[in-house]
Amino acid sequence: MASASGIESVKGKQPLFSFGVISDVQYADIPDGRSFLGTPRYYRHSIHVLNRAVQNWNNHQKLKFVLSFGDIVDGFCPKDQSLSSVKKVVSEFDKFNGLVYHMIGNHCLYNLPRKELLPLLKISKLDGGLAYYDFSPTPNFRFVVLDGYDISVIGWPQDHPNSMEALQILSQRNPNADKNSPSGLIGLERRYLMFNGGVGKEQLKWLDGVLQEATHLKQKVIVCSHLPLDPGATSFEALLWNYDEVMNLIHNYNCVKVCLAGHDHKGGYTIDSHGIHHRVLEAALECPPGSDAFGHIDVYNDGLYLIATDRMSSSRMPFDSDRTCDSENGCITDPLTSTL
Repeated sequence: MASASGIESVKGKQPLFSFGVISDVQYADIPDGRSFLGTPRYYRHSIHVLNRAVQNWNNHQKLKFVLSFGDIVDGFCPKDQSLSSVKKVVSEFDKFNGLVYHMIGNHCLYNLPRKELLPLLKISKLDGGLAYYDFSPTPNFRFVVLDGYDISVIGWPQDHPNSMEALQILSQRNPNADKNSPSGLIGLERRYLMFNGGVGKEQLKWLDGVLQEATHLKQKVIVCSHLPLDPGATSFEALLWNYDEVMNLIHNYNCVKVCLAGHDHKGGYTIDSHGIHHRVLEAALECPPGSDAFGHIDVYNDGLYLIATDRMSSSRMPFDSDRTCDSENGCITDPLTSTL
């Protein structure tokens, strides 16, 4: 694990602020299992990873807040334990001595509908069950949290317009009887699976307004989503359905510097053609006993620096510097400065 002091000696200055990160805890009081690809999953151990993360964050003493990137409980959690399991994980997060910002993931919505889940996660934008919001920890930075399951068959009532729109998308894009199967789908089309979702028109309109305001205020923006927004940072099966539409909107502005996500448990990283960093965080769920996956991010005027533990990789995400861009090759970061 890289040390904060190591970063400070490289930069020669203290960060503006720091915040904790963790993704895909997916706790359940059930025996260990495996993913559909055969990757081991440690359902009971994951809450111990979270417990150690909270202790680490509290020991840091200077973290401004924590971001949880969704899927705090697993879909295999027995349904009669869903409510108590969500409350148990939330209570662990509540032991952090500061604010915790949650976003919803597919596994959260397998367990509880939005109307029950969002109040438990203290997501304040409750009008109509919406789960996207923004906040500014300092005047010069804004965080935008997207709801990647805005258009989804998970979490909404079956007759809800967002659910019906999602069913139509899946029926057009995925011919399989099992809509969680990518069988026969080629390339980027493999993202049209039931455990993914999309950002709806109203949310896109809201995002456009937020980015306009951030530009006016000269704020740097960090976009956060459970679902990844760039195919270079994730498997195609984990992408937001309309990632291209969202990124086309984001690329209209220069204020967005980094997109952070979860969902794809192995993690990932890329820089897109407009110089935006995309970092997908490794899952706490897949940590064998005695190992961890969490970290904190130091924020400077000229970059973000993820200082991570064990199975989560540390990384540097400089803004505009240490990078060359052209129309043919996109943006390339010096590999010597991209990792700690």
